[in-house]
Amino acid sequence: MFHFIGGKGCWLKRPTGEWMELLSGDAVLIPRGDAHALASAPDAVSTPFPLWRCEPLGTARYDPRAEQSEARHLLLNGSMRFNLDRLHPLFALMPDILRANELMRHEPDTGYLLEALAREMASNRVGGAGIVSRLADVLAAQIIRSWVEYGHNSAEGWIAAVRDRQIGRVLVAMHQHPERNWTIESLAEVMGASRASFAAKFVAVAGSTPADYLRRVRMSQAKLWLSRGKATIAEAAFRFGYGSEASFSRAFKKTIGAPPSHYVRKADAT
Repeated sequence: MFHFIGGKGCWLKRPTGEWMELLSGDAVLIPRGDAHALASAPDAVSTPFPLWRCEPLGTARYDPRAEQSEARHLLLNGSMRFNLDRLHPLFALMPDILRANELMRHEPDTGYLLEALAREMASNRVGGAGIVSRLADVLAAQIIRSWVEYGHNSAEGWIAAVRDRQIGRVLVAMHQHPERNWTIESLAEVMGASRASFAAKFVAVAGSTPADYLRRVRMSQAKLWLSRGKATIAEAAFRFGYGSEASFSRAFKKTIGAPPSHYVRKADAT
């Protein structure tokens, strides 16, 4: 979930129950979409979100409006789908709230994005829906990137692996091309090191073996394909080099916690 405060400030009730004051021009990202509330004051009566009757962005209409003519709160609320799921280590590390203002000292251009977003929301001009949607996408990506690079104090695990230039190149290669027949030799070549040096550094920095990490990446991608009806179990098994559906299904269930047929049924039901 994504919220941008374009007018008078308001309050955000965190998933943990504490209230956080948001100022005009603030933007927050709730990475896992945990339950939360927005209010003009902590003691205000909450209204269920569907009653706001918001218009979706990306259609031919863009109609921001307030329930009362004297209202001074201008909010952009949206949801985004990342091309990864909760299996990704990033989700386990991210806090419940990411706030743009707390990261702006590392990304000074964030301020310009926030100002542009506020102007587009207030003007309601032709083409505003598309512009606001794109600005929100860029802002969300910038918030996450800033947090990965500067906002997380841990020097271990996935964050440390991303920050390491050599291991980071290997992770990018795995995520961009999970279907390739990756071996220790080919991954070491991406890193620019010997097999032994690569394997030792990967485990030390990423906290898992290259094979285990690659399996999680592949099964996460397979889950997306199956749940969206973009591949059959046999096709997913073939793309990732498994000799049979049975061996693929075993690896899938071990990693995801449910058989691939579960996600095929979900796709068929939608």
